[in-house]
Amino acid sequence: MRLLAFGLLGLALAITPSHRGFAQEWPNRPVTMIVPFPAGAAVDTLARAVAHALSEDFGKQFIVDNRAGAGGNLGGTAAAKSAADGYTWLFGTPAPIALNKLMYKGLAYDSERDFTPVILVAKSPMIIAATSGFPAKTLPELIVYARQNPGKVNVGHPGNGTLGHITSALIQQFAGVEMTHVPYRGSAPLITDLLSGQVDVAMDFMPTYLPLVADRKIRALAVTTSRRVAQLPDVPTVQEAGFRNFEATAWYAIVAPTGTPPDIMSKVNKAVNAFLNSDKGKAILEQNSLQGVGGSPEDLKAFIDGERDKWRPVIEAAKIAMQ
Repeated sequence: MRLLAFGLLGLALAITPSHRGFAQEWPNRPVTMIVPFPAGAAVDTLARAVAHALSEDFGKQFIVDNRAGAGGNLGGTAAAKSAADGYTWLFGTPAPIALNKLMYKGLAYDSERDFTPVILVAKSPMIIAATSGFPAKTLPELIVYARQNPGKVNVGHPGNGTLGHITSALIQQFAGVEMTHVPYRGSAPLITDLLSGQVDVAMDFMPTYLPLVADRKIRALAVTTSRRVAQLPDVPTVQEAGFRNFEATAWYAIVAPTGTPPDIMSKVNKAVNAFLNSDKGKAILEQNSLQGVGGSPEDLKAFIDGERDKWRPVIEAAKIAMQ
């Protein structure tokens, strides 16, 4: 009987799943990395570079799955509702990871509850750009023009609730002007309409716009960092236009559905940190005008908490609320 009991105990232990054993086997099939914006956006470009590096590192394909719409909420919901088994991740931006919770009523997921931070990949300035033929050549001139033509300036951004949307609302609030918001499903369709003159101004993540500025197809009016950026040394900051202490920085991070085994998250964190510190990773970041960050999951959690605290009063003052 004693031998039988030990045998049954051994069998039970053998068939009982454990996070450690599961993590050691991971990944044994392709892994999905959800990007909540269309292909061609700055976040998509960086996500594909990271996914390629992870595919090489782990020997299994990391597939980028673009789930665009609702300011990142469609992709955020898909990731939040996925199995917490290490085979689905969200590669996102401030909106789906931190800020949409503050703006959308009836959101299908709670970013604080349903996601566990993994790593802050990179940061990027935002740009305020205009069509080459737009009358205003600077941000102060844009404000004057908008004041003289209330509601007639069309401002495009990559989706309701995105940092571009919030930045636009904040500038209008501070300047006391009224412009028309035109939301898009990501940067790619916004750029298409900006080039064709369907919108006058875009407020969006900077990297995708740099080649267009260099080719003089569009004009950069301002950047949203506290200091001028190296890639656009002649473009003033929003602060220089009179908005004291104004700063809005885009960022890109990886989070996992809550409950994902810690060992698996640690593996991804370590691999992405290695990519950011590699010559190849640094070259990709520089090519896309991004600042690599990295660090621990705890670092990302503290950063996200700080972003919510910073933007909550801005969102409330601007009365940004969406269904």
